[in-house]
Amino acid sequence: MSGLNVLVVEDVFMLAQDLADQLTGAGCAVVGPAPTIQQALDNIDGIALDGAVLDVNLRGERSFPLADHLARGGVPFVFLTGYDSVTVFPDRFRDTPKLTKPVDYEALIEAVSRFRDGRAAQG
Repeated sequence: MSGLNVLVVEDVFMLAQDLADQLTGAGCAVVGPAPTIQQALDNIDGIALDGAVLDVNLRGERSFPLADHLARGGVPFVFLTGYDSVTVFPDRFRDTPKLTKPVDYEALIEAVSRFRDGRAAQG
């Protein structure tokens, strides 16, 4: 996974650091972590992303507008969530990959490794 630029958006500091450490250890360049949608948007301005890991609930604010922004740019992403109900997700994101909390780091690395496949398909 060397060379993948991955945005991490998570508002719980310790989890954000753990996610960043796991991704960095797997060879990714981590953008962020960002605790809010606005900080995430600021962090990615002018950066080519290969993918993103998005917590669904950022202190009461849903990350779906950021997911829409990434989707418009062709950037793949995976949601990170403690919600077990698909009703939380708008129809357009029902089939988007999701990782549950607590995070299974092997599943995280597997999900992020698929970003490379998406990049190859786009390139």
